[in-house]
Formats: sequence, structure tokens, C-alpha cells
Amino acid sequence: MRKLLWGALISICAVTAAFLFAWSGVYNIAASSGHLAVVGKFLQFGMQNSVETYAAGIEVPSLGPAHVEQGMLYFHSGCAPCHGAPGLSRNRVALGMLPQPPDLTRASNDWSGAQLFWIVKHGIKYTGMPAWAAPSRDDEVWALVAFLRRMPQIPAGEYRAATRLRDGESQGARTIANEGLIVGPFACGGCHGARGEGSSLGGVPRLAGQKTAYLEMALEDFAAGTRSSGMMEPPVANLDRQQRGELARYYSSINLDEVAEHNIGERIDEPRQLGAILAERGAPSRGIPACQACHGRDGRASDNTPQYPALAGQHTIYLTNQLRLFRAGKRGGRLAEVMSAAARGLTDEDIEGVAMYYNALR
Repeated sequence: MRKLLWGALISICAVTAAFLFAWSGVYNIAASSGHLAVVGKFLQFGMQNSVETYAAGIEVPSLGPAHVEQGMLYFHSGCAPCHGAPGLSRNRVALGMLPQPPDLTRASNDWSGAQLFWIVKHGIKYTGMPAWAAPSRDDEVWALVAFLRRMPQIPAGEYRAATRLRDGESQGARTIANEGLIVGPFACGGCHGARGEGSSLGGVPRLAGQKTAYLEMALEDFAAGTRSSGMMEPPVANLDRQQRGELARYYSSINLDEVAEHNIGERIDEPRQLGAILAERGAPSRGIPACQACHGRDGRASDNTPQYPALAGQHTIYLTNQLRLFRAGKRGGRLAEVMSAAARGLTDEDIEGVAMYYNALR
């Protein structure tokens, strides 16, 4: 009994001492003061073990070149200023943080794919590393992981070319679409291309030729957070209604035929024929309506349904991912209910066929 009393007394004294220490303000919380070496090592040890524990059991999906490209564009917009990139050093402001954001051009190989996924999705407390802005979009997180795993082997020149950084050209880091509605790394053109052509491997969609009404609706849904995307929500939230309308009109004014090109090396025959059947007739026995009923016979959307996107010439990989998100009920936005119902009965083969069909449609 006496031991229990002594134990309780010691515990009370320890808690009281800790409170008095915090209350006194003696502890220096300035980032400039740094941690004691033993404290820094202890915190790093705890963080590494926590990540290993919570990442256990996460299955890494198959990640290809299109995921690497998509993740590279994400990384350049949101991560490079703090973490550096091939040929780009970390921002001086970031170097004043405690702890400093790691230089991922060297450090990303210290973590497995599953561990990187957990870190990017959930963030890390007390480090300034935020959680992913759209927690339901695992596909975006995996794209970033694909790039992080590949980044140490990417030459600086390749990175600069892919992210459209051009020395001496104002449009490299500031053109968005509309000659400067947004400046800096969140410029639309950094991911979607200067003419709305999308990314070369198809992970980022083409915007050229879409209906103004659809683009405005999409931007409003991103701004409101009803359509989830860790890449689209932050920059769009800073636009007012007039700016969103100007962007929508700009991209809809571009002729799709000026920027659309066939993807190289795609399988065309059987999958695309299946896609043509679903697009033109649907599959009534499975509750799948014909795509062209809303998206138009030519895949460019009808003037009677301007709120639906044009699909003709859109990237296969992008369309495949969007249909899978609709099927899983994770896409969001005002078209989510009708499209999730339409996609619910689609198989992976159906989705691939429809995506290939519309990509080849001119």
C-alpha cells in the first residue's frame, strides 16, 4: 500500500513539475534554437517507428510512367518549394523550419512505397508536413509516391522540361491559361499545358474544347470541396466566380483538334470495339446507359447538355481513372450521383474499352 502511495505521489510531483516548467516559459520554443542532439534523435526514432507501424499492411498498386508524370506535376506545384527537386534547391524559408523539410532528391529511398503513401496521405504532426487535402483520393497520393520513388534517378534537365521551367521565359512558371490569372507554381498550365492539352502520358486531363458550363461547374465544385482533389481544391479556392468563368471560357475557346493527338502504342481493336458498343448502346441488362445520351454522338457534348464534359480525344488513362472513381463512389461533384449509377455495373474491361474508344474519337 505504501509503495502505491509513493508511486502516486511521485507521479503527481512529476506532472506538477512539468506544468510549472511549461508555465514558467523557460523552455525556448524558437525554431532557430534547434533541438538538443538527443531530443532530435529521439523524435526521429519515434517518427520512423510510428510510420512503420501504421504503414504495415498497405498494399502498393502497380505504378507506371503515367503515374510518375502525374506525381511529378503534383510535386512541383505543392512540394518542391519545401523539399527541393532535381536541379532546384529547397526554399530558404523552408530551411528555417524545425525540423527542416528533408531534401527528397536524396531521402525518398529511405522509405518504402507503403510508408511514403502513409506519410503523404496523413502528414506528420509538429513538422509542418500537412495531410493530403483530399483524403478520399488515394489515386492522387499513389501518383505522388510513384514520382518520389523515381525522383532520385531523374536528371535535372528532364525534370525542368517536364514541369515546363524555361529560363528567361515568363510563361514557364506563371502562365496558367489566360495569361496570368494565377501566378506561381499553381498556374494551370503547369499541369494542363499552355493550350489545355493535358500531360503527355495522359494522367492530367485535356481542358481544350470543353463546354464552358461544364468547366465552370467543375471549378465551382472544386472550390466548394464537393469534388475532392488534393491538387485542384487549394488553387481553385483562391479564385472568385469571375475568374473561374474567365478560365472556363478560355479553355472552351480552344479547338480540341489543335491539341489532341492519338496516344501511341495503344491496343485498339477488341477493347475499343467493346467501348463503342457501350458508348452507342449501353448495356441495358446491366443497368448501363449509352454514354452518348449525355456526352453526344460525337463525344463533344451537346448544346442541350452543356453541363456534361466532352470526351472525344480525352486521355485514356485519365478517363479510366475517372470511371473507376465514379464506380467506387469517390468522384464527387454534381455529376457524381448520375455517373456513379451509370458506372456501377462497369467491369475493368468495360472501362478500358470506353476510355480507348473516346480517346480515339475525333
